[in-house]
Amino acid sequence: MNILQINSSIFSGAGQSTGLADQFVARLQAQNPGARLTVRDLAGDPVPHLDAARFGAFLAKPEDRTPAQQAVVTYSDVLIDELKRADVVVLGLPLYNFGLPSTLKAYFDHVGRVGATFRYTEKGPVGLLTGKKVFVFAARGGFYAGTPNDSQTPYIRAFLSFLGMSDIEFVYAEGLAISEASKQQGIARARAEIDRLVKSRQLELAA
Repeated sequence: MNILQINSSIFSGAGQSTGLADQFVARLQAQNPGARLTVRDLAGDPVPHLDAARFGAFLAKPEDRTPAQQAVVTYSDVLIDELKRADVVVLGLPLYNFGLPSTLKAYFDHVGRVGATFRYTEKGPVGLLTGKKVFVFAARGGFYAGTPNDSQTPYIRAFLSFLGMSDIEFVYAEGLAISEASKQQGIARARAEIDRLVKSRQLELAA
């Protein structure tokens, strides 16, 4: 099993979403001792935000690329190869101002490439990153899941499904900024969900 863990908290390893993702990955590795883990920390090693020059590099034909453009494409290829190799993708996802961390959006802009992670056909777009299981650990200060203010869940589902990753489980830790009691309750609920997910994967492996 190849596991790709993507941490998008600005607090890196100290983020609540990262902590939950870490807990799940540790349980998954204990369950699968031979599993190989790759960690992509978008705070410690941020992906550059997309600009006209970088987008132009993606559009340029391989034979016409400048050395600078080729470097941009090669960097994107590394990120995409990590996704291609992964059997399981684990995403730590905090909520900032009702949206994604900008570093995660930059990451998505570098892995969403026509011909590499999806292609267009006469019947519509087809995602190329299939056969993967995605677990998203979403940490929020308030309560947003299931409300119109949760912009993350539909966006993440739409984007990853567009690339072929439609088997997605969300674990929410909410109410973390309301009070200490609310924070502890939110984390406890998320940890209970991690227990459920780990047990369900044990059953899958035994089947």
